[in-house]
Amino acid sequence: MVRGQAGPAATATVPVRVPRGPGFRRHGLRVVAFLGSVAVLAAAGAGWWLYKKLDENITTDASAAAELERYERERPSALVRDARNILLIGSDTRAGSGNARYGRDKGTQRSDTTILLHLAARGRGVTAVSVPRDLMVNIPSCRKSDGSRTAPQFAQFNFAYEFGGTACTVRTLEKLTGIRVDHHVVVDFRGFKDMVDAVGGVRVCVAEAIDDPDARVTLKPGARTLDGEQALGYVRARKSLGNGSDTDRMDRQQQFLGALVNKVQSNGVLLNPARLYPVLDAATRSVTTDPGLDSLKDLYDLSRALRSVPTEKVQFLTIPRRPYRNDPNRDELVQPRANSLFKRLRDDKPVAVVPGDGQTEATGEESAESSRRKRDASPSSTPTFTGTNAADGACR
Repeated sequence: MVRGQAGPAATATVPVRVPRGPGFRRHGLRVVAFLGSVAVLAAAGAGWWLYKKLDENITTDASAAAELERYERERPSALVRDARNILLIGSDTRAGSGNARYGRDKGTQRSDTTILLHLAARGRGVTAVSVPRDLMVNIPSCRKSDGSRTAPQFAQFNFAYEFGGTACTVRTLEKLTGIRVDHHVVVDFRGFKDMVDAVGGVRVCVAEAIDDPDARVTLKPGARTLDGEQALGYVRARKSLGNGSDTDRMDRQQQFLGALVNKVQSNGVLLNPARLYPVLDAATRSVTTDPGLDSLKDLYDLSRALRSVPTEKVQFLTIPRRPYRNDPNRDELVQPRANSLFKRLRDDKPVAVVPGDGQTEATGEESAESSRRKRDASPSSTPTFTGTNAADGACR
């Protein structure tokens, strides 16, 4: 019986004889179809699990959305279809895992970094505008976390986040600029570090030695690839550099973001699933967003829009400002340049940037050389501001 059973098995190993029977062909196709279905379902199951995990990482700021809805009538309208304005807020809160080492949590938080990200319609470009934390502005009455309300007041910009969180910051910026904020994203210290580590670090040029105990960073001058911890210190350092103002720090933040854009686009992160997943995992775990950006699909659509913009079309600048006349440690707008910038962004019209010389936008004064560079860099119809673009962000 053993030999009799072995015979058919031996003949079945001859491939040219097996497909000849139509019944076997049908059976074989069913097997292939079944195995293919199992493989597809397995892949789909893994994909769905990863998608669900990333989607659930995102924290939704429903309270800010509800507060903004109460003031919808007073908020500016979006003037250009498909153009988007996203407010990026780096919170200096010490609450949360991994943040306590940066100081004692006193129960308050302010916006350590605030950047208005303008995405032009039809992917024509991205303009990131830094808002100085010490800029003196009119802050409206805002709802506090305990339900009480603050009185309207004239104070430095980053107080708005302490008074009433994201909603208060959005309303303050909208009143200052007349620009509709479509979405907001809040990132804390740990989230920033995780995203830098997820891309394998970012290479920057350290212009001068940094030894800043408050920012917990020590760096030598020259080209350096910074991990998440070093990068956080690099963009936060202030007191140990220059005159201790926020000017140099915002310049470093802009240069770092330019280098980060270069890193993500140059090493194929966005096109390589194996490298993209850790970045998405870090990003989704570290952000708090409004309901319009609180899904993986929303964030993916945003990243796809950003990916299509060439690095030379991604530019960084700071709201034109100078030392406040009543307190040189605070800032005030330089007019009419600030209003000119706000109007260009509202109307989704282009602006151009050129490297500064340390005076423009920081003091309100502009040297003849800086003025000449601006005239040469852009047609007269396009106003030019001091800044950089992502193509110059990496250390050369």
